[in-house]
Amino acid sequence: MSTLEIRGLVKRFGGVLATDHVDLALEPGEIHALIGPNGAGKTTLIGQIMGEIRPDEGHVFLDGREVTHLKPRERVRLGLSRSFQIVELLPEFTLAENLALAIQTRDGHSFRFWGRASADRKIAAEVSQRLAEAGLAPRANMRVSALSHGERKDLELALALASGAPVLLLDEPMAGLGPSESHRMVERLAKLRGQKTILLVEHDMDAVFALADRISVLVYGRVIASGNAEEIRANPEVRRAYLGEEAA
Repeated sequence: MSTLEIRGLVKRFGGVLATDHVDLALEPGEIHALIGPNGAGKTTLIGQIMGEIRPDEGHVFLDGREVTHLKPRERVRLGLSRSFQIVELLPEFTLAENLALAIQTRDGHSFRFWGRASADRKIAAEVSQRLAEAGLAPRANMRVSALSHGERKDLELALALASGAPVLLLDEPMAGLGPSESHRMVERLAKLRGQKTILLVEHDMDAVFALADRISVLVYGRVIASGNAEEIRANPEVRRAYLGEEAA
């Protein structure tokens, strides 16, 4: 059974067909990349999967259960989490506070920074662990507003992982990163293979080819090809529509 399955998703904005009967299935533990030119409908598709955008037609299934009509927070409870193309964090809170709030939300607690000592110790230990894994431990008590763009991307991935969700929807995690930052992000995502099921929307083709078990190509809202890296590189329709001669 596919962990995440999309059947015939359609979304129209006026006369524009943003997603055109999209079918997609993610197998447990795989990294599945979704690529395509700007305006292809990738972020709209992610929004439909998360329940932020209601499809006009089609169905979304999570572990065999239809979630098409569930609200975003209900899908999160069932195991979906996402990151954003434009980083969304609480800028006046510290890194540790951002993570603590994410952990409390995951565990169903109300927002607080002080409470039972045993609970606080448990949260603090997890916050420390996740900051260390993200390479952000020295920044724990720094406000998010003082971080570099790359550090914000690192924190956002840490927040997605703190949700505990088995399925991650990552919308351009390499956007705006320099070469060394992109390399570090690729290494972090590669370690998640087999642990998380990931739909990766990304323009950095070096990262895509390094990470993806399978790749689907979206052009004008329609999936024109799916396959492994070698199959996608060699597909003439994909080369004409997106990869161009740089894939030669």
